[in-house]
Amino acid sequence: MRLTKYGHACVRLEDGDRVLVIDPGTYSEMESLSGATAVLISHEHEDHIDLDKLKAARDSNPALTVHTHPALAAVLGEGVTAVEPGDTFTAAGFTVRAVGGEHAEIIDGLPGCPNIGFIVDGIYHPGDSLFVPAEAVDTLLVPAAGPWLKLREVIEFVRTVRPARAFPIHDVQLSDVGLDHFDQWLDGEGGADYSRIPLGKSVDL
Repeated sequence: MRLTKYGHACVRLEDGDRVLVIDPGTYSEMESLSGATAVLISHEHEDHIDLDKLKAARDSNPALTVHTHPALAAVLGEGVTAVEPGDTFTAAGFTVRAVGGEHAEIIDGLPGCPNIGFIVDGIYHPGDSLFVPAEAVDTLLVPAAGPWLKLREVIEFVRTVRPARAFPIHDVQLSDVGLDHFDQWLDGEGGADYSRIPLGKSVDL
C-alpha cells in the first residue's frame, strides 16, 4: 500500500486501483483527489474538508463515495454515507473502522463538535483528537500542531498507541524550525519508528 502526504491533514492511500483520501481540506492540493474512489472526512472544519474541492471531485466522478459523521453527512446531502464510532465499513475496497467521536477540547468545551478517527487496514488517522483505539495500530498519523494540542500530549499519545511507525500530519501551522523541533522530540521520545513524509511524497507500507 502507498501512503502519500498532502497539505496539512490530508493523506492518500493507494493499492492498485483502490484510491482512498482522508481529510482533503483547504490546505491540501486538488491533486490529492485525482482518481479517488472514496473520501473519509473526520469533521467539518475547513482544514479537513474543502467543499469546493469535494464538489469538483464528485462532479468529475459521480461514483466517488464519501463517509463522515452523521451531522456533517446531513449537511453534505445525497450520496454521503454517515458512519458512527464503532462502525466497520468498506471504502475504496479498504476495510475502515470509525473510532473516537469528539473533537479535542481547546477551552470551555469548545469547539464541541463531532470528530471521527479512521483506522484503514492498520493505518490510523485520528482527525482532531488524540483518541486511543482499542485495536492495534501499525501506522499512526500524528497531529503535530493545533490550538487543542501540546507536545507532551502527542508524545504520550504515540507511546500509548504503540504503533510500529508514525508520520506527522496536521502541521501547516509550524515553521521549518517548528517542524524540526517536533521531529526531534518525536524521534527521540515517541517510542515508534518516526519520520516525516515530505509534502506530495509517498512511502510504501
